[in-house]
Amino acid sequence: MSFKLTVNSHLEGLPKVVQLKLFDAPATCLSIFRLLPPLAKFYVISMLFNEKPVAVKDLEKWTQPQAKRLQFDALKRLKALHIIEEDAGGTHLRLHQTFRNNFRDCLTGTQAPNAFGILATEPLDDRVSIRLLDKFASQKWETILHFMVGTELPAVPSKSVLSLLKLGGLMEGHGTSAGNLKITNLGFQFLLQDVNAQLWALLLEYLNLTQDLHMDPVDVLNFIFILGSLELGKAYQVASLSDTQISMLPDLRDYGLVYQRSENSSRFYPTRLATTLTSESTGLKTPSMVMDQHLQSTEADTDDSLLGQIILETNFSIYAYTNSPLEIAILNLFVTMKTRFANMVIGTITRESIRNALQNGITATQIINFLEAHAHPQMRALAKEKLDKKIEFDVSHNINTAGGAPQSKAGDSGVAQHRLEVLPPNVVDQIKLWQLELDRIQTFNGYLFKDFKNQSEFDILCNYAQEVGVLIWSEKAKLRFFVTQDGMAQVADFAGRKLR
Repeated sequence: MSFKLTVNSHLEGLPKVVQLKLFDAPATCLSIFRLLPPLAKFYVISMLFNEKPVAVKDLEKWTQPQAKRLQFDALKRLKALHIIEEDAGGTHLRLHQTFRNNFRDCLTGTQAPNAFGILATEPLDDRVSIRLLDKFASQKWETILHFMVGTELPAVPSKSVLSLLKLGGLMEGHGTSAGNLKITNLGFQFLLQDVNAQLWALLLEYLNLTQDLHMDPVDVLNFIFILGSLELGKAYQVASLSDTQISMLPDLRDYGLVYQRSENSSRFYPTRLATTLTSESTGLKTPSMVMDQHLQSTEADTDDSLLGQIILETNFSIYAYTNSPLEIAILNLFVTMKTRFANMVIGTITRESIRNALQNGITATQIINFLEAHAHPQMRALAKEKLDKKIEFDVSHNINTAGGAPQSKAGDSGVAQHRLEVLPPNVVDQIKLWQLELDRIQTFNGYLFKDFKNQSEFDILCNYAQEVGVLIWSEKAKLRFFVTQDGMAQVADFAGRKLR
C-alpha cells in the first residue's frame, strides 16, 4: 500500500469532528489536497472558486464513461474526508466552506502569516547547511533500519523509536530493550517500502499514542502537515509552536525529521524527510538513502547520484553496486548471495529465496517494485530504447494499414498499450508465479447479489459493478455476482435509482 493510501485511510477513520477541526489549518488543507487522487484534485479545483453547488449529473459529464471507477473512488474519498458535502436529496455537491476558504487562501497567498511557521530572525547559522541536514536525516533514519535488520551499531535508536517499532508490529520481544527485540514479518515488508511509506507507518503509530500522551491529535497532525510544507534549509522559530508541538520536537529529532543544534535551541530546521512527507518524491531513498554519493556530488549531478545500482539479468542473476551492509541485508531477504567484492555483490533470485521472502510476509509486488525502484540507469536506458522502438513500429504499422494516411488515434492507442519494462519480463512473471504457488486460495469480504427477476436486471447491475471496479466474481448462468464491501452500497444505490 502506498503512503498516500495509508495516510488517507487514517484520515478517513477519524471522527468527523476531528476532520473538520483539521480544516482550520491552511497547511493541513494543502497537505490533504496533495494526498488526494488526481481526479479528486480535479473536482476540488473545479469547485474551489464556484460558490454554487454542482449537480451530480453534471459532475459525471466531466469524465469519460470508462472512468466510472476513478470517479467512484474520487467521490468516495472526498465524502469520507468531508471535503465535499451533499444536499438533502443527494443531487448536488459543494466544498466544505472552511476547507474552501483556507485552501483558497493557500493558493492565493492570503493565508495567515504563521500558517506555515515563522522564519527565524537574524543572525542565521551558516553552519547549518542542506548538506548537514541531509547527513543528519540519513544517519537517524538508517540507524533505525540497520537496527531492524540486526546490523551491529555503535548506538541504537531511542526508547521512543523502539517503542513505536514494537507497537507497530515491526519488531517483537519482551519489553523495549534493544537486545530483546527481533524483526517480524511485517517488519520485513516495512524494509522494502519507500521512505515516505516507512515514515508514515511510524508517524501513524505515534498519532495512535497521542491520547495516552495527553496530546491533542489535531495539533499533532497539523504540525506534521506543516512540516511537509516548510522550506528545506530554512530555520523556524520554536516560540511560534504550541506546547504540544514543542513537546513533539525530541521525537521528531529521533526520526530525523527536524534538526536542532541543541535540545533547548530557539529554532528548528526541517530536513528533507520532513519537507517531502506529502510528496511523491524524496531526495533520500530507502534503504540506504544513497547519501554518501549525494553528499560528495555537486548539485548539477545530484539526480544522477540518486539513481539505482541494481542490475537484473534474464537468467535471474543480480548485480548490486553497493558496499552498504543495510542494502546487502535487505537484498538477502529475497536473493541467494554468491559473491561479495569491495563495491559489489552478486547473487541469484531462486525459487527458494523468493519462497523464503513470501513466508516472511513480503509480496511479489513489493519485491518487483523494490528492484524497479533501484534499477541501474543502464537498465532504464535499455528499457526506454526498447519502448521507443515498439512505439515507432506500432505507429508506422498503423499508418501503413490505414493506406499511408496518418491516423492519430491508432498511433495513440499503440503508445498506450506499452509500458516501460525496466526489469526482464520473464523474471517478473516467474516471481509472480512463485507467489501463486503459495496463494492457491484467496478470500474476499463482500456481498453476494442474487435472485434477480430477469437477465436484463442482472446484466445492468453486474456491468455497473464491473465499470466502477467493485466486481470480484460473477456467474451469468445462475444470475449472481459478488462485490467488495465498499462497493455494496454503491451498487445498491445504483439499483435503487436505475431499477425503480
